[in-house]
Amino acid sequence: MNETPVVRVRRVMPAAPEEVFDQWLDPESLADWMCPRPVRVVALTIEPRVGGSVQFDIDDAGTRVLITGRFLEIDRPHRLRFTWSASDFPDPTAVSVVDVAFEPLIDGQTLMSIEHSLLPPNTFDEYHSGWAGVAGQLAEFLQGRANG
Repeated sequence: MNETPVVRVRRVMPAAPEEVFDQWLDPESLADWMCPRPVRVVALTIEPRVGGSVQFDIDDAGTRVLITGRFLEIDRPHRLRFTWSASDFPDPTAVSVVDVAFEPLIDGQTLMSIEHSLLPPNTFDEYHSGWAGVAGQLAEFLQGRANG
């Protein structure tokens, strides 16, 4: 079996799908919650259109990592799909795909599902814990906005 496992993370978000979706395309918001702490985004660019690019310059305990991608699908407020390449992949030319779905729940909440496929071998655990951390940070960010 040569298939790489798909990272799947699901989290209930304390906001409506439109608001959760919009945080994925807002540079200020992304800089706050996109990397699992203590990793942090030090610079980012985003062109929120199909074919547009996304780039994160990340500081991971003094090690710089560059993440780049292109938007494949933007269907507000239902789905985002984009490619993901990282300078610290075993093969830095490898391209994976992130698919984020937003499902409305009762009480104005959202079930956010992240699927990251085509990851290089031996990166599943790192990306599973990373996306789980990111989902938690986004939930905290949204909760702070609701209380703020």
